[in-house]
Amino acid sequence: MPDSTKGKLRFLFGFGLFFAALWLLWDTPAVYPLKIFVVLLHEVSHAIAVVISGGTVDRITLDPYQGGATYFSSGNALLALSAGYLGSLAWGGLMFSASRARWVRPDWVNGLIGVTVILLTVFVIRSAFGFVFGVVFGLTMIVASRKIGATMNRRLLLTLGLTSALYAILDIKSDVLDRPELHSDAYMLAEVTGIGTATVWGIVWISIALVFTGWLLHRAYRDA
Repeated sequence: MPDSTKGKLRFLFGFGLFFAALWLLWDTPAVYPLKIFVVLLHEVSHAIAVVISGGTVDRITLDPYQGGATYFSSGNALLALSAGYLGSLAWGGLMFSASRARWVRPDWVNGLIGVTVILLTVFVIRSAFGFVFGVVFGLTMIVASRKIGATMNRRLLLTLGLTSALYAILDIKSDVLDRPELHSDAYMLAEVTGIGTATVWGIVWISIALVFTGWLLHRAYRDA
């Protein structure tokens, strides 16, 4: 069997194994920290969009029920409210791509993630749960980057990336498409802009998420 075929089969097997494990462990404590991390990425993406569009971020909160909020004033509503789900998707794609790039040091990336989470926690997170999570998660990433070796660091980064991308899709489905009456980002965006409904925005966002994730996986399969 050619090496290229073996590589593609290994990729398919590895992704299938990861997806099965994530599915089976989704509601267990093993995946819980990853979910909260993605919620943090979601809120940070809101904050970045606010600042880029000229607004001011007051604070970010996280709660133990996988919820979060970004409190801000001014800024572009369309950009800021769209940035949450799509931002966590983009961060996931960036981490996934970094984990597969041979020239990237995954231990450095994981260490940078840890330091960044701690800095965000100190300067913008203003909830007790969020503060504890940010410090513990950040320190865990820093320690892991130094202790677990290159291969495991690469797998950790891959796990963060894939979870972020897949969770964005599941979150849009759960928060917007399954419960359009929920006061979600899509609901607020429809109210603020007067364009469409929460369901319409949910369909737009999940379409982008599915296409982007499919493109990531196709590229990874092609390069395997």
